[in-house]
Amino acid sequence: MALWKPDQTFYPSPKMAMNAPREKLGYVVNFNPTAQNGKHDALCVIDLDPASKTYSQVVGRTEVTSVGDELHHFGWNACSAALCPYAPHPHVERRYLIVPGLRSSRIYIFDTKPDPCRPRIVRVIEPEELAERTGYSRPHTIHCGPDAIYVSALGTPDGDGPGGIFLLDHESFDVLGRWEVDRGPQYLAYDFWWHLGHDVAVTSEWGTPNMIESGINPDLLLAGKYGHAVHIWDLRKRRHLKSLDIGAENQMALELRPSHDPTKTYGFVGVVISTKDLSASIWLWDRKGDDWSIKKVIEIPAEAADPAALPPALKPFKAVPPLITDLNLSLDDRFLYISCWGTGDFKQYDVSDPHNPKLTGSLRLGGIVSHAAHPKDGALNGGPQMVEMSRDGKRIYFSNSLYGSWDAQFYPEGVRGWIAKADANPSGGLTLDQDFFIKFEGERPHQIHLEGGDASSDSYCYP
Repeated sequence: MALWKPDQTFYPSPKMAMNAPREKLGYVVNFNPTAQNGKHDALCVIDLDPASKTYSQVVGRTEVTSVGDELHHFGWNACSAALCPYAPHPHVERRYLIVPGLRSSRIYIFDTKPDPCRPRIVRVIEPEELAERTGYSRPHTIHCGPDAIYVSALGTPDGDGPGGIFLLDHESFDVLGRWEVDRGPQYLAYDFWWHLGHDVAVTSEWGTPNMIESGINPDLLLAGKYGHAVHIWDLRKRRHLKSLDIGAENQMALELRPSHDPTKTYGFVGVVISTKDLSASIWLWDRKGDDWSIKKVIEIPAEAADPAALPPALKPFKAVPPLITDLNLSLDDRFLYISCWGTGDFKQYDVSDPHNPKLTGSLRLGGIVSHAAHPKDGALNGGPQMVEMSRDGKRIYFSNSLYGSWDAQFYPEGVRGWIAKADANPSGGLTLDQDFFIKFEGERPHQIHLEGGDASSDSYCYP
């Protein structure tokens, strides 16, 4: 759908996007953890307008056509990257949500117009088509690029590697093919993003589908077989440049949050767990001259715990690990938000100096041991997980489910789905919104995106 002028939700710079109108709707994918009951996953719409009578309620729901997809991450077809000087589609519209099933490899295209509260499925890309065109399966991260929709994939159709990135056309959603021309040593895949101002892409590592779909494998974990590297790529030439290995004891280098300022070349990656002491960590990648480096800048320790309160997998360790599972970076690159799904902590760090982060806020909800309560519902399970932030950096929404088979290992009683909200102080500090709490019965929310864009949906080409 071409427009006569650029979509008004696109902004040339992150600074301009911070002055965008407040979000009124949010989209969240929900998955049914017991697919054998025949119920479908769904894209839900939540009311985020405080002036509305249905504020903090689900006001729309569209179920997908198949069962057992496990909707997980998703993204817009177009965003502010369309304003980049070399973008071949400057007049595309932010209208369609690309929603893959991580378990099925089926991709649903939802049209959020003409009624944003009632998205319609307008196309389904079947896993066979994806496999034939790309050689990949298990699509994960979505980013709207200047030239196409980029999607990461965890592996091949048979569940092994390599994983990588493939492209969809902005408007037709046709599968264009595999992105990599020369992947070098890269084999494992998970997240990706980029430094558009420098034609650099960055990718991270989890495991192949066969390594993760039945749950975390202790033998693979203790052997250091899950991902522990960040890869730097030439974005335009689609060629691997360098691997930044953080050591095999640091397992699962997952979420990537590069600086939003396109003149910068640093970013943060969250590492789920250390096999040395169960701590979690944040690492900073950066470029000096033509070389890239990476170092640990935040470490969050495990907490001692009564084995009786721990799930079987953690009892021998007598501790609950933080398990960093998601990050978000404010559009001014000042505050980094970290979800610790294991302990239930949600942390805010001032990263104005990215080499020396300072803890400025923290709250706790749920957690494997603490089950910290929310005033609207009492004791919770699961913990802060997928996190999304408004463009002005003032409101943060987070859900509590990680991934079906992993939920069962760390919360064997069964994750009860919820979404909560916190308010961020512009000078630092976090406050839980005690009146905002959305509870889901029989299904679990995962990623959230905000109408018109948010802190993880758009990329910018101007500082």
